Amino acid sequence: MENKFLTPSQTQVKAWARLAGAKFRKTEKVFPAEGVKVTEELLASSWPLEAILLLPEKRKYWEKIVTKAPGSAPLYALSGTQWQKISQDKEPEGIMALAVMPREESFTDYLACASGNMLIIHEINNPGNLGALLRSALWFGFNNIVLSTGSAEYTNPKTVRSSMGSLFHLHLISDIPLKKALPEIKKSYYLVGSNVYAGRAPHFIQKNVALLLGSESHGLPDDLLTMADEQWSIPGSGKADSLSLPQAAAIMMYECAKK
Repeated sequence: MENKFLTPSQTQVKAWARLAGAKFRKTEKVFPAEGVKVTEELLASSWPLEAILLLPEKRKYWEKIVTKAPGSAPLYALSGTQWQKISQDKEPEGIMALAVMPREESFTDYLACASGNMLIIHEINNPGNLGALLRSALWFGFNNIVLSTGSAEYTNPKTVRSSMGSLFHLHLISDIPLKKALPEIKKSYYLVGSNVYAGRAPHFIQKNVALLLGSESHGLPDDLLTMADEQWSIPGSGKADSLSLPQAAAIMMYECAKK
C-alpha cells in the first residue's frame, strides 16, 4: 500500500489549509471531512471526493478505511507539520477526505426530487448546532434539508464534524429565501413552525411534514411563523428558560416519526 501514497506539494498543502475559510470552499467547490467516522460516512455515500489525506503515524485508525476508497481517489501521505496546517482537531485521527460539493440545483428541481419529511432551518448561525440538527434529521428520517439565506454553511468543518457525516446522506439545499420558498413547500407539505412561547404540543401528523425551525437566540420571525399550518411548542415543567435548539428539534422530529 505504501507505493500508492502520493507526496503533496507545498502548494497543495497551502490550498488545503485555505479550505478552513468559507470563501475558498465556495471557490474550489471542495470542503474537508476530517476524522474516521466522517470519512467512513462519506465513502458509504454517493458523494464524490477529490482526495484522501493521511497521517502515516496514525495508520491504526485509518488502515481499514482506505481500502474502501474508490480507485480514482488519490491518497496523500502528509508529514506531521503539514497535518497541523490543515487539521481542525486537537487529537487528530490522521484521515481527512476532500468532499466535492454537489452540483447546484434550482429550488424547483429540489422540490421535485424531495420525498419524505423535510427540515427547514432559518438563520442558524452556530455550525455545531447545525451539525447536530443534521445528525438528528437523518436519524428521524427527515432526509430533505432546506437552509435559509444567512444560515451557517453545511461545509463548515464544525458542522461536518458534529453531523458525524450524516450530511452525506441527506438531500440538502442552501441559501434559500424562505419567504418565497415556503408557499411552494406548502403545496406538497404540511408546514409546522416551532414557537417557544405558544402552540400545540408536538404530535404525529399523517402527512409529509416540513418542520420549520428558527435560531436558538431569536426563534422564527412572525412573517414566517404565520405561514405555518400549525405551530408547536414543547411543554415543560422545569425551571430552565428553554431547551437547546438541537434538543427541541429532536423531540419534534421524534413525534413526527412516531406511528
